[in-house]
Amino acid sequence: MKAKIFIFLLGLGLSLSVMAGTPVENNWVPQDNGTRYGKDSIKCLVNLSLYSEFYKQWKQSHYKGEALQDAVGPWHWTFKNCPRATENIYIDGARMMKFRIRKAPPNKKPAMIDTLMMIYNQRLKYFPYKFGTSIPQKGEVLGRAGIALYQVDPGAYKKAFKYLKESLDLNKQKALGAVYIYYFRILTRMAREGQADTTAVINAYDRLIGYANDRIKEYKAQNNTRKIAEYKNIKAALDYSFQPFANCKDLVRIYTKKYEKSPENEELLKNIIGTLEDKQCFNNNLYFDANQSLYKIDPQPETAYLLGTLLLKQNKTAEAIKYLAKSTTMADKDRVLDAYMYMAQAYQNLNNYPRARELAYKALKINPHYGMAYVLIGDLYAASANKCGNNDLTKLVAYWAAVDKYKQAKRVQPDLADVMNKRIAVYRQHFPTTEQLFFYNLKPGQKYKVGCWINEETTVRAAKK
Repeated sequence: MKAKIFIFLLGLGLSLSVMAGTPVENNWVPQDNGTRYGKDSIKCLVNLSLYSEFYKQWKQSHYKGEALQDAVGPWHWTFKNCPRATENIYIDGARMMKFRIRKAPPNKKPAMIDTLMMIYNQRLKYFPYKFGTSIPQKGEVLGRAGIALYQVDPGAYKKAFKYLKESLDLNKQKALGAVYIYYFRILTRMAREGQADTTAVINAYDRLIGYANDRIKEYKAQNNTRKIAEYKNIKAALDYSFQPFANCKDLVRIYTKKYEKSPENEELLKNIIGTLEDKQCFNNNLYFDANQSLYKIDPQPETAYLLGTLLLKQNKTAEAIKYLAKSTTMADKDRVLDAYMYMAQAYQNLNNYPRARELAYKALKINPHYGMAYVLIGDLYAASANKCGNNDLTKLVAYWAAVDKYKQAKRVQPDLADVMNKRIAVYRQHFPTTEQLFFYNLKPGQKYKVGCWINEETTVRAAKK
């Protein structure tokens, strides 16, 4: 079989020999005025074709067949004697060498690893540009070299790290996704071993997550779901490696220094906020300050909503209301409802009950089945009872209106029934007594309008003890 292949390829080599004296035009930049097929063009073509055929058979066997052994000899000759013939010499050669290194005994591996690195260096020497273009490929090839080195020899991680770092420095977000992962994996290893500090890890995470987000945005514009999924997986891998370093104290300490240097850097602000949110580091001044700075640069209603809720937690009610009022243009109607309810509760705390009720009704316009809005209004009425009356009857009638709202709450939202029934039972005890009703010439079931700011019609009822 090998003899037949050789005779066939020899004929092919003779037919192509007229090409041997001319340089390749597409992807070959001469380094030493040599020719594409070397000094012996026919032998180069024969060996090139032989190794290619055996490599193809090996690939078809899912890289398990014996054809690899037959490919190595002619590949090595081609690599040594006509290195300009095709870039596939280096692409295929790297795959073959990595496979052989994994199978080799320990004493053979160092020399083979040196050869693997030589393959990448030679690829850059003879094919410095991407195929058919004038685009340099140094960054990509160095990235592949760093990944390959770490895979076959994890102990050489420092050398692999240099390759990967240069790849990222050259290509930035355009670096291979796997370069992100291996670079960060090695850096975190170095940090664990005391060869790098936490600041370097956080800075690298910040940079790589930013790159990944840029790629996701780019692929979303192209509607490339496969690549979007790929970079989301890359982010997940970065998060996994970062987890041991993601304590809030260190994150806040390091990001605070960055923020103080560039408080108006929008990209930095988004990275700080995104990282602190991912790691659930909310209880610090930096998270609030970064969001506030971002809002000044880009006043989005979602940021206003977040700032409003944070200010409520700090009991800065009046300031919180200002932000929450600016958040009601959000596209997410559920969050708009929440904004109205937060404002209603804030005005309740400020004893501005009419404004609190107005906002609760705005929430009900968004979702008429949101029973908690009726609960809040009922609570407002109950809290107003003593203030809204001037005698022993009128100081109690607001409880009728309050119970009406609690009943409405459980009607529109049945899961509130148990809680509302308990609340109704409590406030029924505050209704006027039968004697009081008789004294003021009122009868149970009669219509009655509660005055004061409440100004609602209700039904007369006697207290149930």
